[in-house]
Amino acid sequence: MTLDAVVMAAGEGRRLRPITERWPKAILPIDGRPVIATLLRDLVDANVTRVWIVTGYLGPQVETLLGDGRAFGIDVRYVHQPSVLGSADAVARAVEADASVPLIVCAADTVFRRGDLRMFVRTFSDSNAAGAIAVRRDPPPGPGRPGIRLVDGFVRRIGDDESRTRTPLSGAPLWGLRRAIVDRLRCDREPFELENSFRAAIADDEKIASIEIGKTRDLTDPLDLVEENFPYLAR
Repeated sequence: MTLDAVVMAAGEGRRLRPITERWPKAILPIDGRPVIATLLRDLVDANVTRVWIVTGYLGPQVETLLGDGRAFGIDVRYVHQPSVLGSADAVARAVEADASVPLIVCAADTVFRRGDLRMFVRTFSDSNAAGAIAVRRDPPPGPGRPGIRLVDGFVRRIGDDESRTRTPLSGAPLWGLRRAIVDRLRCDREPFELENSFRAAIADDEKIASIEIGKTRDLTDPLDLVEENFPYLAR
């Protein structure tokens, strides 16, 4: 099965200021390459042929870098999110613009271990689960990284105190969505967040698969920009 992907690239990256006052987080480098460019190549490796980029803050810079995706071997479409309305709203806008369901969703500012995105896509495609959440041990649960509690291999709790103290697993910014999740994308109030869409599905006894991946890399503060690129610069 070939899946569409939605990449969320609308955020302001406030913790990276003052750098992100000039450049959007998605185009900053890890290993000397824009993070979102590495992500697109990983999506191609996972046999994704069409991706919807949700832009907002400094969006024209992202669009100039990626163009129509031809240079990456993937069909790139754009959707605009006018303000900070949440991750679930970003996905809903892509679906309303004709992104196909089921689909893969990921953040534009994370680098995954080589092969992990391909494995996630394949595992989710082969499952009958209503949705899937990528989980990881490094980095562990913490601010911005909800703890994920599993029961019989399926996700039962997301981001509450109990899951944080009982599990070494944190949620990674990588999800698989089928119709049961898509129908709950705006199930609460602004800002609409994917975590709440998954919680609503779990409350209705939908099966949410957990797919464990390796360490992820992200740019959280300005020092990370140096640390994540130092091995590349030292060559």
